[in-house]
Amino acid sequence: MRILLHTCCAPCSTYVVELLRKKYEIVAYFYNPNIHPKLEYELRLENMIRLAEIYDIQLIVGEYDVKSWFDAIRGLEGEKEGGRRCRKCFELRLKETANLAKELGIGIFATTLTVSPHKNAQTINLVGREISDKYNIEFLEADFKKKDGFKKSVELSRKLGLYRQDYCGCIYSIRERI
Repeated sequence: MRILLHTCCAPCSTYVVELLRKKYEIVAYFYNPNIHPKLEYELRLENMIRLAEIYDIQLIVGEYDVKSWFDAIRGLEGEKEGGRRCRKCFELRLKETANLAKELGIGIFATTLTVSPHKNAQTINLVGREISDKYNIEFLEADFKKKDGFKKSVELSRKLGLYRQDYCGCIYSIRERI
């Protein structure tokens, strides 16, 4: 059974791919118009391409449509990391993933976002369920950080020599880090 896996970055994808490949044929989807600046986006994409080659999985690269992301989060620029702005960002990326899954005839989608200790799995899973109901496609609910998932992703990404970023990706998370 195929699954369309939204991938936020290569390091977060390591453990999730190793876990899901036991049950699914993974088609990875790198759709992250939130990542700023473009050089950072390109570095993360380059590492995701490497990871797809290492794990021998298909990778589809979505459009780097920054305008859609800014439109989606308009009015929420001042929100703290983890707040309503992040929820809108999850919605944008997971809607896009669900739509592509339907286009490709894949009946289930998931995301690597929940492996991060900086992301609220409950919120991500709620957004996934809402999109699942709206688009009539199954969403794999998970909290991949459980059972040392994040720790394993760190170990695997170091072992594979992958670039590990130190912020979520958006311009506002950079500002909060400073």
